[in-house]
Amino acid sequence: MSMAAPSSLLKVEEIQGRGRGMVASQPLKAGQIVLRDSPILLYSALPLVRQSLSSSSSSASTSCFCDHCFRILSPSLQGDSSSSTVLCPNCRHHCFCNSNCLSNALNSSHSSWVCQALSHLRANSLLLEQPLEHQVQVNFLVAAYNLANISPSDFQIMLSLQGSPDDSTIAAAQFLHPLISSLCSLALIGPQNGFSLELTSAILAKDKLNAFGIMQPFSEHDDQRSVRAYGIYPYASFFNHDCLPNACRFDYVDANPSDDSHNTDFIIRMIHDVPQGREICLSYFPVNEKYSSRQKRLIEDYGFTCNCDRCNVESNWSDNDSVEDNAEEEEEVMDEDQCETMAASDTDDHPHEDNNDFPHAYFFLKYMCDRTNCWGTLAPLPPKGDTPCNVMECNVCGKLKSDNTFDIDEGQDEVSMED
Repeated sequence: MSMAAPSSLLKVEEIQGRGRGMVASQPLKAGQIVLRDSPILLYSALPLVRQSLSSSSSSASTSCFCDHCFRILSPSLQGDSSSSTVLCPNCRHHCFCNSNCLSNALNSSHSSWVCQALSHLRANSLLLEQPLEHQVQVNFLVAAYNLANISPSDFQIMLSLQGSPDDSTIAAAQFLHPLISSLCSLALIGPQNGFSLELTSAILAKDKLNAFGIMQPFSEHDDQRSVRAYGIYPYASFFNHDCLPNACRFDYVDANPSDDSHNTDFIIRMIHDVPQGREICLSYFPVNEKYSSRQKRLIEDYGFTCNCDRCNVESNWSDNDSVEDNAEEEEEVMDEDQCETMAASDTDDHPHEDNNDFPHAYFFLKYMCDRTNCWGTLAPLPPKGDTPCNVMECNVCGKLKSDNTFDIDEGQDEVSMED
């Protein structure tokens, strides 16, 4: 099943050595929203058996989330008669932020089959002894086979995404498929619906290459921010990686009103201007990671080696060199005119190639958040008509700052997303 580009701003093209990618079909401006994407599938990144709300601490690492929209649930709500938080009436294990979320879940993500399947799997002592990765994979498989039942067209879209089984997904499928097979008595899945070891391997491969993590709330006191859930975003999955991205992803899972059913949508915004025909890329992880760490993650998680301009420069650095150190050194010698020249060259075909030591220092000085334990990427707020906005927003902590680095009111945690 082929997918058309989601808007007139982008087109899907085959890019040599990179597979399918998103390309600008017209000149794009800094801050411009080029994509809003809704997940076709969401699933928890937490263990099958979790702490109860009453036993959780208030730290981000032990936060509880709604099992449908994945908003954070305050532990203090447990036992509070004024709380709108509700449990699944059948399993009494999964928790939802309000009755509307529960009602929606019972007709989709937490159908009676999912409820019974997860209850069955929670009783499997062998599975509970497995690493968290296998438990999260079984969460995905239950969600994926449920999707095949409630929305066959979306299941086919997922199968059309990039990703073929490798040794790791085949090994995972060989362990997990028998566990899922034991749920066939629940009559949702079976050979008549294409259920097989090969299909399980195939969809695990799609998950490995295309799932986006929805992170736990940011905290300056936590340098190990965890994933609360994963989602398959069919259009966002077409964006390839670059270690110096020209766009970044924003989500407002907890900031949006509780009656907003699209709180898990992704918004992709341009970091700076790009010309027509330029590939639009995201960074698959924080931009501050060192060269060796980036290469390791990309080969292990996505199966490719990055040869972007930044990697070609940093491959000659020692492991002790860091982005922050080199950016600070460049800042000492970079005057205002140089900064303006480098900013303008963002739209050139060969940006910054005249500075061989660290050609991308400007990116880190302007677009990397300096808040403690954040390492997010800054992008301008959407422009008003043809007028660019000089307020930058961090896609991790939500901090707003003007383009001249003076902080804006941090209580302003939700912004207008109008084009």
